[in-house]
Amino acid sequence: MPFGPLTTTSVGSFPRPSWLAQTKRNQLTFRLEGDALRKAMDDAMALVIREQEALGLDILTDGEMRRATFIFHIAGSWDGVDIEHPVVKEIYRNRAANRLVPRITGKIVRRGPAAVDDLRVARTHTARPLKMAVPGPMTVIDSAANEFYDDEEELAFDIAAALNAELRDLQDAGCAVLQIDEPAMTRYHDKVRAYGARALDRCLDGITVPTIVHLCYGYPGGGTLQHQYEYEGVLPLLMQTRIGGFTVEFGRSAYDPKVLQLCGDRIVMFGCVDPGDSPAPTVEAVERRVADALERLDPRQVWLAPDCGLMTISRALAHDKLRVMVEAAQRLRARL
Repeated sequence: MPFGPLTTTSVGSFPRPSWLAQTKRNQLTFRLEGDALRKAMDDAMALVIREQEALGLDILTDGEMRRATFIFHIAGSWDGVDIEHPVVKEIYRNRAANRLVPRITGKIVRRGPAAVDDLRVARTHTARPLKMAVPGPMTVIDSAANEFYDDEEELAFDIAAALNAELRDLQDAGCAVLQIDEPAMTRYHDKVRAYGARALDRCLDGITVPTIVHLCYGYPGGGTLQHQYEYEGVLPLLMQTRIGGFTVEFGRSAYDPKVLQLCGDRIVMFGCVDPGDSPAPTVEAVERRVADALERLDPRQVWLAPDCGLMTISRALAHDKLRVMVEAAQRLRARL
């Protein structure tokens, strides 16, 4: 493993400072426009990176400070995607969630990098390893209105080719870890089996740095737990791909840790903290949760993180939750 035992990190997003944006659940409203907005985003990125360093996280992120929405930020750099005229779509299987989504109006072809400059700016503020994330093919499909493709598998592989080019550029620019966010995989196991696992694998052509697929149920803004489709139905399919590891959420769920045995010797980014608007757990509670995982996994393959992104909670609460997580990791390392 390229990092030490119980490496600490986050899924990606952090709360925006109040002077940059107002966040309500998963919806962002920025307070500035144009050049002033871009400068404010970069100031916020510098701030959140310094905070991660102060907390003692081992692998940092850019906090996704430049991203108005996760899908638009990446897909907006592709031909065939209309982000100027979004439409409302119900996403998330068996869970009512209507969102404004981009429209797929032509063949997906990447024009150029979307997140590489974000990485370069982040690297000016830290020497620690950085992890960057992109949405995976299935999640882009679930979060967009397809008005062009007759074959969803063809669409998935065109998206995968665009994402692969983005990931290669991020790797070449010095990104230490690459993450592909695929919450759709936890809800559409039939599609994972039909084409999703193979599309994920296509994203990884030529990628040599550690890779993670983020398998979550999308709770950062609250909402009813949705576990009709469990990890046992998707992890064996993904073990057939080249993905380096998986995120699994145990901070808010009541999963039996035995499911971790399905991850083999790959990285497990273990969600050990609820990312929602609940009080910070005790250090002892997080220790117990991680200790259960360590009964089934080698500490060198376990990374610790919250279940999902932290953008929907306050900066103070996010700080407290990460502080507890880092302290739990330090205590457990001392006993290894």
